Amino acid sequence: MIQQTVRLFFFSFVILSVFYACKPKDSAALQLYPQPEQKAVNVDTHLKITFDTKPEIGTSGRIRIYEQETDTLVDVLDLSIPPGPTEPRKNPEATYTQTPYQYAPATATNANTKPGTPSGTAAPNSDEYQLTIIGGFTDAFHFYPIIIHDTTAIINLHHNLLEYDTSYYVLVDSTVLKSSGKPFKGVYDKNQWTFTTKTQKPDLSTKRLVVDHKGTGDFNTLQGAVDFIPDFHQDSIKIFVKEGIYEDLIYFRNKTNISISGADQKNTIIQYANNEVFNPHPEYVKTNEWPGTFPSRRAAFAIDNCENIQLHNLTIKTLLKGQAEGLLINGDKILVKDVSIVGDGDALQTNGPAYFENVTIDGGGDMILGRGPAFFKSCEFYSPGPFMWVRNTEENHGNVFVNCSFTGTRTNGSEIARAPDNKGYNYPNAEAVLINCYLDNIIPEGWGAVGEAKDQLHYWEYKSRKLKDSTEADVSQRAAYAKQLQLPEDQQLITDYQNPKFILEGWTPKVF
Repeated sequence: MIQQTVRLFFFSFVILSVFYACKPKDSAALQLYPQPEQKAVNVDTHLKITFDTKPEIGTSGRIRIYEQETDTLVDVLDLSIPPGPTEPRKNPEATYTQTPYQYAPATATNANTKPGTPSGTAAPNSDEYQLTIIGGFTDAFHFYPIIIHDTTAIINLHHNLLEYDTSYYVLVDSTVLKSSGKPFKGVYDKNQWTFTTKTQKPDLSTKRLVVDHKGTGDFNTLQGAVDFIPDFHQDSIKIFVKEGIYEDLIYFRNKTNISISGADQKNTIIQYANNEVFNPHPEYVKTNEWPGTFPSRRAAFAIDNCENIQLHNLTIKTLLKGQAEGLLINGDKILVKDVSIVGDGDALQTNGPAYFENVTIDGGGDMILGRGPAFFKSCEFYSPGPFMWVRNTEENHGNVFVNCSFTGTRTNGSEIARAPDNKGYNYPNAEAVLINCYLDNIIPEGWGAVGEAKDQLHYWEYKSRKLKDSTEADVSQRAAYAKQLQLPEDQQLITDYQNPKFILEGWTPKVF
């Protein structure tokens, strides 16, 4: 009996030794997310591989996702395809579309539509770069299939391809990633990296969704949460985003009545390396100058053709220079409160009634761009100048600032707003009004040259003060076309321009 027990023990030991010897040598050095055989994974999950040293992204090889039961290929990322352009496109013949852009329902996804399928008057998007459909925009966005954070490689799948209550396995070619530590040998065994998604969708009747990049919420990404909400949904939905860095390009259209709140303004960061070079306008179509023109794809975070959207307690930033919005708004009744925006030129573009409170914007020239109307209360701005290029027409107000601060970051001072006449496009009704604002390192003239159109300009100030000590600012050398509002003759103007409802076409902003 003892001999038989010894033989069984020895036999079991040999089998286990062979099993562990046959496992991939590098798997112990890697951490995978989702973990192998993990259940209840969100359908918008990223894939992550964590190394012992910082990895490098390869230029060949593929990452494949298969449905486990049928071995059906669900998604493939080809690393031989570059993420996107790195040099600006030169096409001066591009013009604005004469036909108003038609916003199709945001139901087109990578699952049912070829990325690059044109909309509006655009031509098909080229396949020479990575493409993914985001938010129903079939023309698609260039994107980074892998992003490195410290020692972790974050793999970004094409959007909206995973389904609920489904098991998947992942295969990764060894050339996809390089490690200075233990060599990456790839994932070639279909049983090595498997996971299963949640069995059920979130219950939207609760009117609340939670986003957590660690996977503990309803979604891993903000884009996944917004995509889940139907177009023009009547109920108000609150999306809560837990702390973390979310390196995702955000674009949504046709959405209504959504409040997006971060857990902490400084530590809930939504960012992406995007600009006009990486995601340019279509070759022969300009974007965003006039209402109804083709939508832009260059912002890190874009709200397009939406109504009653609110952003709270977030940091939104683009990681590239150039024409690079942190936040781009095309919509109606958009409220932004307690948010930090980081961009470069055109750090904020805002078109349609929008209200900003306790917002900090750090950007480059033309930092605030758009048609307005926009009302800013108790906001902080940092720019080399000009702080804004106002494009409103006589049909609506422009940009109004109450109790805000402007800090010029250029050595010789920054100008508040730039010429309304630029490159053949004229904005003779441009309006920028500062009431009880604080200024630092602003040029004595205050405002930039404006060309011939001066009569209808509203470049106005009332009680501008020095940021450093709150004493009265010296406005004695202000440009002749600018105006200093005075009491009692301008009392009504001063009162009206401190009222958001007066500026924002009758809308009274209210947090919901």
